Amino acid sequence: MLTTAEIIKKVRQLEIKSKKLTSDLFTGEYHSAFKGKGMSFKEVREYSPGDDIRFIDWNVSARFGHPYSKMFEEERELTVMLLIDISASSLFGTVHARKKDIITEIAAVLSFSAVNNNDKVGVIFYSDQVDLFIPPKKGRQHALYIVRELLTAESDHKGTKLSSALKRFSSLTRQKSIAFVLSDFLDANYEDALRVAGNKHDIIGIKVYDKMDMQLPDAGLLQVQDMETGKTKWVDSGNANIRHKYQQEFFRVTEYCKTVFTKAGCSLLHVRLDEDYVKVLKRFFISRNR
Repeated sequence: MLTTAEIIKKVRQLEIKSKKLTSDLFTGEYHSAFKGKGMSFKEVREYSPGDDIRFIDWNVSARFGHPYSKMFEEERELTVMLLIDISASSLFGTVHARKKDIITEIAAVLSFSAVNNNDKVGVIFYSDQVDLFIPPKKGRQHALYIVRELLTAESDHKGTKLSSALKRFSSLTRQKSIAFVLSDFLDANYEDALRVAGNKHDIIGIKVYDKMDMQLPDAGLLQVQDMETGKTKWVDSGNANIRHKYQQEFFRVTEYCKTVFTKAGCSLLHVRLDEDYVKVLKRFFISRNR
């Protein structure tokens, strides 16, 4: 457990890092990657050739004796929701950091990007149930509160059930939101919940994984433990066939995840713990702008 002083220090470090990334990399890109929810009336000005005649304000035009047009601007305010997997498998990591650490960093960057853009941001922490819901709000203080919760959030439940979090998310908000799901997606049976949520909201999955999730090292006899069920077993990692089966299982789960997101019309990004997540996010924002 982190002490209060360590939490304060880490929150400050994450704020500094996130602000730098937000200003250096995502200025404009985050903004234009996600469009607002509609158009709002801005002002009336004199008609210019090329203005859409449907927007002529006939009352004002009649009063002044020549045509005036209504001007509109895009409503930019968005609601960003972060669905954060805090199941036991998020505590795994063999290089650089644990999955939880990278998920926390990415979520902090997204939170500060949202509040810097004057958007609301909220969080659903989930395991095999919804553990904590933070309602969306604006402002730096709210983002700092989210980061504190990201650093300290734990669940008494070990398993993963994304469908619970998606159902809760769908029931919470009527207006269209942006939702980032940060998880290793070691899960199943969430296709229906994702399809329903994806019909109304813009959902982006960020799959965070360790290279040992994909590849078992050739290290002889190993005792391994499933972090979510607590079961242990001996595995002969020196056996090439066992290593191959292990890798195929990773590809099966990854392919399932990819297929479910594609069918639901949602985006899915992949971040390996020893890779630069900033490049992955930047590439995604730029591709959205195109």
